[in-house]
Amino acid sequence: QAAQEQLVHDVSSSAVLTGPPADDDLVGDIQEPEDGAERGNWSGRFDFLMCLLGFSVGLGNVWRFPYLAYSNGGGAFLFPFIIMFIVVGFPLMFLELSFGQFAALGPAAIFDRICPLLNGLGYGMVSVSTMVSFYYTVIIAWAFLYLFKSFTTELPWERCRSWATDNCYSHLEASECSQVNGSVYLNHTCFNATMVEKLEISSNASANASTRVAPAQDFFERDMLRITEGITDLGSVRWEIVLCLLLTWTLTFMSLSRGTQSMGKVVYFTALFPYFVLSILFIRGITLEGCEKGIIYYLTPDFAKLKTAQTWVDAAVQIFFALSPAWGGLITLSSYNKFHNNCFKDAMIVGIGNILTSFFAGLVIFSIVGYLAKELDMDVDKVVEQGPGLAFIVFPDVVTRLPLPPFWSFLFFFMLITLGMGSEFALLETVITAVQDTYPPFRQKKVYVVLTVCCCGFTGGLLVCTEGGMYILQLMDAYAASWAVFIMAILECTIISWIYGANKFVSNIEMMIGRRHIYWQRFFIAFWKFLTPSMLSFLLVFNWVDYKRMEYAGKVYPVWAELAGWFMAFIPIILITCMAVWKFYRAPAERTYRAKIQKLLHPTPHWGPAHKIPKYDLGDIESGKGKTVTNPGFAAAGGNPFETRI
Repeated sequence: QAAQEQLVHDVSSSAVLTGPPADDDLVGDIQEPEDGAERGNWSGRFDFLMCLLGFSVGLGNVWRFPYLAYSNGGGAFLFPFIIMFIVVGFPLMFLELSFGQFAALGPAAIFDRICPLLNGLGYGMVSVSTMVSFYYTVIIAWAFLYLFKSFTTELPWERCRSWATDNCYSHLEASECSQVNGSVYLNHTCFNATMVEKLEISSNASANASTRVAPAQDFFERDMLRITEGITDLGSVRWEIVLCLLLTWTLTFMSLSRGTQSMGKVVYFTALFPYFVLSILFIRGITLEGCEKGIIYYLTPDFAKLKTAQTWVDAAVQIFFALSPAWGGLITLSSYNKFHNNCFKDAMIVGIGNILTSFFAGLVIFSIVGYLAKELDMDVDKVVEQGPGLAFIVFPDVVTRLPLPPFWSFLFFFMLITLGMGSEFALLETVITAVQDTYPPFRQKKVYVVLTVCCCGFTGGLLVCTEGGMYILQLMDAYAASWAVFIMAILECTIISWIYGANKFVSNIEMMIGRRHIYWQRFFIAFWKFLTPSMLSFLLVFNWVDYKRMEYAGKVYPVWAELAGWFMAFIPIILITCMAVWKFYRAPAERTYRAKIQKLLHPTPHWGPAHKIPKYDLGDIESGKGKTVTNPGFAAAGGNPFETRI
């Protein structure tokens, strides 16, 4: 009896393709629920690849990686970055892509089948994507506002206007002032020779670069955002930003309302257009005077930095958050794949593409930063910034020094919008898929689900649109997707590699992409079971040890704001814990609590490939009844190559 059961298990659950994967039509469509609600699939393999690329390549590649590279040894930083891609990024990315593709479920439903006790892990991932989308769309709204303000003959931040501080220094105004003999440009005012003599202004008064503030900085902080003195003073709502936020969510709704069919077409543009713009900016950047200064600064390796733990931590954190495992997005996107899609190849393409994009974006940014450093007569390290400071202060200042500033401004912010929208689509699709997988009848009402999610997202983002919204954004960015993501990634590795079994999971993967070499199997088993969780544990501990109080613009956050940030970080952990307790309480009684926990840690009868692959009935084998089934992984000699007699 035991031998027969093992035979059935081996044939129906662990059968793998010995050759190239066959056509998915021979495997069958996804087994839909009885209510007939269709889940859907990507209309083509490249739809998925483009969406995955758009999700993985985002704003962080442009505004964070170049700064990390410069501050961690320049060209030498690529070495730990690639090592961490191999140890942390790629194994987790491939695990999640194959995981979602095998079961054709999003994170909210898939963990309930493979490990019911920890089904809250999927909802924890969805909560992270939800919180990030609240402030991520506001950044896109900022880019839209800058884009609209670029439709003019002279950019608003080319001159020091009424919103400027005393230290505002416009190179355009200074250049115009210098053309008048004896005039001196000081405190964004041009004093003629008479006033210079009367007020006894030194002719070198305007030469002190250390106190200068670019008009772009004053425009961003004092006109567009009108930043308050701290998070305790949120001020009023900035309606210009609110309208741009509404536009962002409207475009998101239009792109996602028809599911993978509509999103799969939009992402071709949002994923590829940034490369077109980066190429144009690179060509322009290397023709600017002083560009070599920035590029040399970026590429010059400082191997001494490799001896510091911070460099390796920065590399691991950057690749981890660039590929975004444990956010739910990778599982969600791959869940719409065909069963025999080569997710291993997809992970390789997107992972390597992410590294190359980050490196190329660094060349673009530092060629322009080198030019700006020469213009300001400052060192490169005094000019370079990361995050919003690079996108909304440094680069807007640079474009004012180029011919046709409005054109370059439009091009740059349009690129930021497409980069941001590509990632935002995947974040929102994760949330939407979670709702539909939890309540399958809602799949027939996709438009209403998307509309509800977008309305909730727009409402949640209004707080970040206030005058003190920058403090909220910085707080959410620091805590919403912080150390809790490391814990979820460790739990994910534990569930699949230890509880379910790494060997069994590798067999599941081989059902989809074909038999692999033994060393290929051992490589991923070793990383999923030992190396990747160990590195994630180190990053988690380092994050806690290196904890510092939040501050922005020199202002330290109050204790209540810190506690709010920690609560955001704890939301995924709270969900996992509470849902585990609830699952244990609702589960049928067993002889002992231990037996009850063991049952909840094992897959349910519903776990398995969601596609219609051959099923084998033990009763047919016992009674001697044969059954002909179609299975592309087996071939019967002398018969139909897609039929097997059992």
